[in-house]
Amino acid sequence: MSNISSSANSASGFAPWDDPKSKPIVEFRSVSKTYGTFTAIADFSLRIYEREFFALLGPSGCGKTTVMRMLAGFETPTSGEILFEDQDIVAVEPHKRPINMMFQSYALFSHLTVEDNIAFGLRRMGMPKPLLEKTVSEMLNLVQLEPLRRRKPHQISGGQRQRVALARSLARRPKILLLDEPMAALDKKLRRETQLELMDIQYRLGTTFVIVTHDQEEAMTVASRIAVMDHGELVQVAPPLQLYENPVSRHVAEFVGETNLFEGHMEACANEKCRFVPRDLNTTFSVALSKPLQERTACYLNIRPEKMEVTLHPPDDGSNTVAGKIIDIAYLGNISTYYVDVGPRKPMMVQMTNNQRSLNARFSHDDNVWVSWYPEDGLLLER
Repeated sequence: MSNISSSANSASGFAPWDDPKSKPIVEFRSVSKTYGTFTAIADFSLRIYEREFFALLGPSGCGKTTVMRMLAGFETPTSGEILFEDQDIVAVEPHKRPINMMFQSYALFSHLTVEDNIAFGLRRMGMPKPLLEKTVSEMLNLVQLEPLRRRKPHQISGGQRQRVALARSLARRPKILLLDEPMAALDKKLRRETQLELMDIQYRLGTTFVIVTHDQEEAMTVASRIAVMDHGELVQVAPPLQLYENPVSRHVAEFVGETNLFEGHMEACANEKCRFVPRDLNTTFSVALSKPLQERTACYLNIRPEKMEVTLHPPDDGSNTVAGKIIDIAYLGNISTYYVDVGPRKPMMVQMTNNQRSLNARFSHDDNVWVSWYPEDGLLLER
């Protein structure tokens, strides 16, 4: 796709959720879903805006697919309202909603060609032949499959089948497209390429996309905002940058990316900095206070691995420091991950970029090192 970078730049100022005058295209109001005595979704309230690429993120069993199926009309809430453009659609049948769903399995018809798979739903609608042919051609061009229009699913790659399923889902011009783990079957490289293509298609069409995924990297790549779910509840809804840099809880911090967590409590504060006392280390750390907390509050100190540094000698720039020994190294080409034993707690994880081409590693197993980070790079999370 040729417009990916320009699309991303143009969309950078897109934030209707920050505008009090903006109305959501979809709103869940205190929605609950129970199955007998089991509560799958509890008091769920959420707003999704037009032209968003929205992600529902969480581990298996957290309720994200149930939310999507209720929006599609395949499940009925036990209580609460689901509004589409201010109209309650709970009683509206799935095929009458301006919403389409792309399933994880793609569900292509093996005996039909690519173009006939795309045209299938349009024929069921009774679309006139000239308009049908025009729409199919537009969809084939959109997903760059025009040369393969007469092939059958078994004659194309997994990534191409994914694009056929996407074109078929978009052919009826839904106002919202739901995507249920759409890239789970693709290898890592193809998945990354497809994510970028999906972002470009969504931007150019202006269709609201809602994706369900358990892959935090995928959600961070494609979504304008992400809703993190846990045990049927919303934990945090935010754009990717805010979600990663300012998680509201230990669950979000650990689920969205790698992190180091120290358990302890906060002591005296002065000049917008506090002293954090870790429970399992005989030291204290300086932390920039990001929100008001009472002294002696039990909390976690959260530090992302890439914000730390490993050195052979303690730095003298006022950083927080911990002495330890390297017990494992994972070389990933662009970065190296160092696991450092610092005592009774689990090893600390530090990620550093390999910005110079060298056959000599900077550190080796069993090196005695210092791990350091700046006070501003730690975040306190209440327990």
